[in-house]
Amino acid sequence: MNRHQTPAGPWRVWVDTRRKILSFHPEAGSQYLAFRSRELFLSCVDRYISQQYRCQ
Repeated sequence: MNRHQTPAGPWRVWVDTRRKILSFHPEAGSQYLAFRSRELFLSCVDRYISQQYRCQ
């Protein structure tokens, strides 16, 4: 992969709506979401951040 390519998906995130935490690694009690599109993944992360979710 050269420096201009993006890594292939899936892009993954775990969401804990009770504690408002967005994790980029498995987290107990969180809902797992996977994306095949980088743009959709980034849009989702942006939306959670705009809702004041904390990332870890």
